[in-house]
Amino acid sequence: MSVLIESDREGITRVTLNRPEVHNAFNEGMIGDLKDAFSDLGKQDGIRVIVLNGAGRSFSAGADLNWMRRAAEQDEEMNRDDARGLAEMFETINACPKPVIGLVHGGVFGGGVGLAACCDVVIAAPDTQFGLTEVRLGVIPAVISPFVLSKTGMSASRRYMLSGERFDAAEALRIGLIHQIADDLEAASKPLIAAFCEAAPGAIADIKDLLADIAHKGTDLGGKTSSRIAHRRASDEGREGIAAFLEKRKPHWDI
Repeated sequence: MSVLIESDREGITRVTLNRPEVHNAFNEGMIGDLKDAFSDLGKQDGIRVIVLNGAGRSFSAGADLNWMRRAAEQDEEMNRDDARGLAEMFETINACPKPVIGLVHGGVFGGGVGLAACCDVVIAAPDTQFGLTEVRLGVIPAVISPFVLSKTGMSASRRYMLSGERFDAAEALRIGLIHQIADDLEAASKPLIAAFCEAAPGAIADIKDLLADIAHKGTDLGGKTSSRIAHRRASDEGREGIAAFLEKRKPHWDI
């Protein structure tokens, strides 16, 4: 299973990304599993808090580049449908009526940053490395951009989306992507879980809906962003960047 789900009697559910052999990079299978998991958990009255983490050495390296390469070889309409499915996964996590805590460690890159941005609170290990590295592959962080922008603001998004630089947990804390740095992620999450469990679950759901309504009312962000990444993945630069990464060579940009 690409996603593991475990719930206890107190209504605390752990959702674990489970493709450690590829640093929890997500393909079409994991995308569907994550969307279904958060859609289902969001409807269950007994669930009070969801904790999202990753198995193995990394939280998530983002999109599986072999999956992206296959998508890029499709025509633009099929590519757009594929990207729309990715956008719907992020939207489902972001709109989940339950409080979502992200516990991140190791590498958090590309779409992994998007997953973190969709969590309500994020706690990171001190040595965690982050990066919005899509630009170095000739693609763009289109689908995750609304969620990242809402956390880090325009200034930090411009720097890190345009440069593709990696940054550490201290910088992630400074720009608002994460909320806390801790050596023991599980221990650090316990007071937060307790606080969420003391709050009225219906009020939490209404507040999340209220904030989303204020931020994004009247926009079709998923449709717009999925169209952009579909076009970019199928571009010459997108295909060259992904191929170069998989072939372990420098990309040849046509400039």
